[in-house]
Amino acid sequence: MPSANRVLAMLATLFFAMGLITSLNDILVPHFKAAFDLTYRDAALIQSSFFAAYFVVSYPAGQYTARVGYRRALASSLWLAGFGCALFFPAAALVSYPCFLVALFVLASGITLLQVAVNAYVETLGSRGEAPSRLTLVQAFNSLGTTVGPPLAALWILAPQATSATGHAVDSVRGPYGLLATVLVLGGIVLWRLTLPEQRASDASPPGVLGNVRGLLAHRPLRYGIAALFLYVGAEVSIGSFLIGYLTHADTGIVDHAHASRYLALYWGGAMVGRFVGAWWLRRVSPGRLLSLCALYNLMLILASLALPASFAMWLLLACGLGNAIMFPTIFSLSVGGLGARVSEGGGLICMAIVGGAVLPYMQGALADVAGIALSFLVPGVAYCYIAGFGAWCARTMPEFDAAPTRS
Repeated sequence: MPSANRVLAMLATLFFAMGLITSLNDILVPHFKAAFDLTYRDAALIQSSFFAAYFVVSYPAGQYTARVGYRRALASSLWLAGFGCALFFPAAALVSYPCFLVALFVLASGITLLQVAVNAYVETLGSRGEAPSRLTLVQAFNSLGTTVGPPLAALWILAPQATSATGHAVDSVRGPYGLLATVLVLGGIVLWRLTLPEQRASDASPPGVLGNVRGLLAHRPLRYGIAALFLYVGAEVSIGSFLIGYLTHADTGIVDHAHASRYLALYWGGAMVGRFVGAWWLRRVSPGRLLSLCALYNLMLILASLALPASFAMWLLLACGLGNAIMFPTIFSLSVGGLGARVSEGGGLICMAIVGGAVLPYMQGALADVAGIALSFLVPGVAYCYIAGFGAWCARTMPEFDAAPTRS
C-alpha cells in the first residue's frame, strides 16, 4: 500500500488534470463567441454549463464517495469526465452550440466527483491543523494545469488551419478533447487497480439523505464557507473568462486571441506560484488572516485597474491570480474542519458552491454587454469583499487552525 506522501503525489497529478481541463474553458469562451457569433453573455454559458454541474452533482458525489470509498470514486470520476470529452465529437459534427454545452456539463460532472473525492481525501491524510497547507500544496498542481492549458489549447484550438471535416471553426476542438478522453479512461483503469489507504467503512459516515443537509449546515464554518467558495470560484472564473476579451478589446496593443492567451497563462501562473509559497506560509500564519489579506489585495487591484490606462491596468488584473492562490484550499479546509467522519459529505455540500463559476461569469458578461468590459470586473471585486470578511471571522473564531506546528 502506498505511503501518504505517495498518495499526495498521485492526487497532485489528478489536480493537474482538473486544472488543465477547466482552463480550456477560457479558450472556448472567445473561440465559440467568434465561431457562433455570440454576445458576451451567451458566450459565458460555456462556464455556466460547466460549473452548473457542481451544484447538481456535488452533494450526491459526497454521498457516493462515502459509500464506495475514495479509490472507486476517483476512477469513476475519470471515466465520466472522459465520456464528456468524447461528446465533443458529435457536437462538432452537428456544429451545435447547445450540444457543446451538454458535453461540457457531462465533462464537469466527472470533474465534480473528482474534486469532491480528492479534496475530502486530502483532508484525511494528516492532521487537521495542517490541512490548509496540505491542500494548498497539492492544489498548486491544479494551477500548474491551468497555467500550461491555455497556451497549449491556443496552439491547437485557435490555430486557423485547425478546421477540417465540416470546414467550421469548432472542428478544432476534436483533437484536444479526443486526446483527453483517451487519457482519462486509461487513468481510471489504473486507479481502479490501485490499493489506497483510506478509512474503514465502519469509520465513515453512512450515505445520508437530503435531511442530513440541515445537520451539516448547523456547522457555522461550513455555512459561511459555502458562500465564500461560491463567490471565490465565481470571481476567479469570471476574471479568467474575460481577460482575453479585455486584452483584445481594451487599448492594450494586443490584437488577437492567440496572443492574448499567452498573457492568460500569467494569471494562472500567478496562482501556481502563490500556492507553492502559500503552502509554506499557511504553516506559520493564520489561514483565516492570510485569506482575508489576499481578498483585500485582489479588491485593491481591481479598483485600481478601473482608474488606470488599459496598458497598465491589464497587469493588475493578471496579478489577481496571485491573490487567488490560497483561497480555494483555505476556504475548503476552514469550512469542513471539525466535521470528522462526515468530511466527504461536507465536502460534497461545499463543492456545490463551485456553481459560482456558472453564475458570476454570466453576471459579468451581462454587465460587459451594457457597461463595457472594463467595468464588468466590478463583479469579482464585490465577491472579494465577502471573502475578506469570512477570512477575518475564521481568524477570530477558529484558533485550532493556528495550532499547526511551525516548521523551520
